[in-house]
Amino acid sequence: MNSRTVSLLIYLVIGLMVSSGTQAASGQPNFTPALFGDGELWGSKFTTVLPAPNKNNTQSFDKLFVIVNGAPGQLPVSEAAPGNPDYNGGRWFTHTVMWSLDEDDRTVLTSYDDVMYHYGLEHLSIAPGSFMGGPPDYFQCPMLPVK
Repeated sequence: MNSRTVSLLIYLVIGLMVSSGTQAASGQPNFTPALFGDGELWGSKFTTVLPAPNKNNTQSFDKLFVIVNGAPGQLPVSEAAPGNPDYNGGRWFTHTVMWSLDEDDRTVLTSYDDVMYHYGLEHLSIAPGSFMGGPPDYFQCPMLPVK
């Protein structure tokens, strides 16, 4: 199975978790790896789709980078994680990320710093918003420790 197939499967699972809305909210928290934040793996639990922020609450969202053509093992990457003073409790603004490097040259991104480093080298393109079939543009999904 190539990395693109693995990445698509990961995003399908996340998409199903997020798109199931109220059904996911009534489910159990997921303490298995679901995303990276500040270099660590985190679990999560979808709670709700949120409306787009207004001029008064834009800063209350963190960016969630969903890499659509990532290296094998790639999960979404959060801008901040619990323990980081910039973490907003799991209120996300989805950003779609695409590698411009050949598949063999891609690496697993595990932090905002990783994303910004490769973006600065023009290895990545980042577009605000989600892709068709992906998670909502704005949603709440707290990060939970992996058990």
